Amino acid sequence: MKTELLKGKSPSQIETPLLVVFATDNNAAKDKDAKAEPGLLTGDAALKTAAEAVLAGGEFKAAANETLLLHAPAGLKAARLLIVGLGKAAKATPHDVRKAAGTAVRFAKPRGIRALTVLAPEGAGFPAGATARAIAEGALVADFDPDTYRSDRKDQSVQSLGVIAAGEAEAGFREGVIVGESQNFARYLVNEPGNRMTPTVLGQKAAEMCREFGVKCEVYGAEKLHELKMGAFWSVSQGSAEPPALIVMSYEPANAKPGGPVIGLVGKGITFDTGGISIKPSDNMEKMKYDMAGGAAMIGAMRAIAQLKPAVKVIGVVCAAENMPSGTAQKPGDVQIAMSGKSIEIINTDAEGRLVLADGLAYARQLGATHLIDAATLTGAVAVALGTVNAGVFANEEDTFGKFSEGLKISGERFWRLPLEDEYREQIKSDIADIKNTGGRYGGAVTAAMFLKEFAEDTPWIHLDIASMAWVDEPKSWMAKGPSGVAVRSIVEWVRRYAG
Repeated sequence: MKTELLKGKSPSQIETPLLVVFATDNNAAKDKDAKAEPGLLTGDAALKTAAEAVLAGGEFKAAANETLLLHAPAGLKAARLLIVGLGKAAKATPHDVRKAAGTAVRFAKPRGIRALTVLAPEGAGFPAGATARAIAEGALVADFDPDTYRSDRKDQSVQSLGVIAAGEAEAGFREGVIVGESQNFARYLVNEPGNRMTPTVLGQKAAEMCREFGVKCEVYGAEKLHELKMGAFWSVSQGSAEPPALIVMSYEPANAKPGGPVIGLVGKGITFDTGGISIKPSDNMEKMKYDMAGGAAMIGAMRAIAQLKPAVKVIGVVCAAENMPSGTAQKPGDVQIAMSGKSIEIINTDAEGRLVLADGLAYARQLGATHLIDAATLTGAVAVALGTVNAGVFANEEDTFGKFSEGLKISGERFWRLPLEDEYREQIKSDIADIKNTGGRYGGAVTAAMFLKEFAEDTPWIHLDIASMAWVDEPKSWMAKGPSGVAVRSIVEWVRRYAG
């Protein structure tokens, strides 16, 4: 998609197939039956006149992501005017604008509209930079569709996006394009089927991205795992004919503070997960190609970081493997020795993500990471706890979590902090080894995080369990069904908190 910031342009004079303007419900009454008072978020007199009659008619309420299309709007050079609601004026934020911009793109695509111009909303609640960034991110993310391999596929991509905004929006708009494209790159990786996105191919795609954006990348195979004594990582991959891939990406800016923090990004890259010997039910197993979404998020984040150029060193480690049942696969009851030297009793071979992350966290620390973040589609339990509204976040240190929480104000993604209390460790004590890889039915997301905490040790660390949020089961007005690219934006913002 070609993107352009149209600084200081008059929206009524823009020739475009579709002009998009946002509206809010300005009725402050809390009564749900109160009559809506929709108002456009613009001071342009021609736009207001063009929409005046239809807004007064009561058909359009300006509810969040509600749309109203006007053909040949009077007084405008645009062929069509699309009004998209943001909900109640008192609550509307740039995060609502992100979804509304996505809604506009998804509205245009099936109607054959290949170019649109979006008017950034005006007002105190919509800072120019943050709002322009949100529009760019929302529009780019909305343009992604997962139907890659359909023989009758019709390309409905939006080819051109213009955003009318003030001059001070330029930096935010540029950031939005970078981050939106990087989120879509992560989604592309997740969307590929397991036979086409093997650990080896994932390593190749990461290396290609790194070459394009000037990031150092090394991809290692089984020999390196044995050299590093990554017994936990290797145990997952040993059941597959596909070799594992240890992907290491390094962003080292010249202006990073000497002796400053080194950020370690660690991603679970299980390119297909059968569950191993503890095999999963067949229903929905095809979705297990998405089990590398945490690793894809880290690769996408590194893509954005390389372009945003924060003044901090970042190391990305993705542990990629297939988890398959075979005569060489590990078995429940086996004991594996992790890179850190800890012994692990395998209770369930389907709890494999924490095994690869255990060695990934240890390796990131060995490479010099002073602060860690991992992302993984780790547990079904996090979906039971939080549903599909929030992803789970855990942290072992308050300042580290504080920086992540601050970043959420910009990323707009929703994470809910879950506990890491010592009592939970009792559930993962083993009779035969130092630790076991599952803690039973109750508190499954927490005990999985407690397992990882053993390998982060005293390094400040954030754990993101994105299992319930990495795949969109039903399409939304602003996003297609399929991979979401969740966590890319939040990881990037967390990293930027350590720059300078």
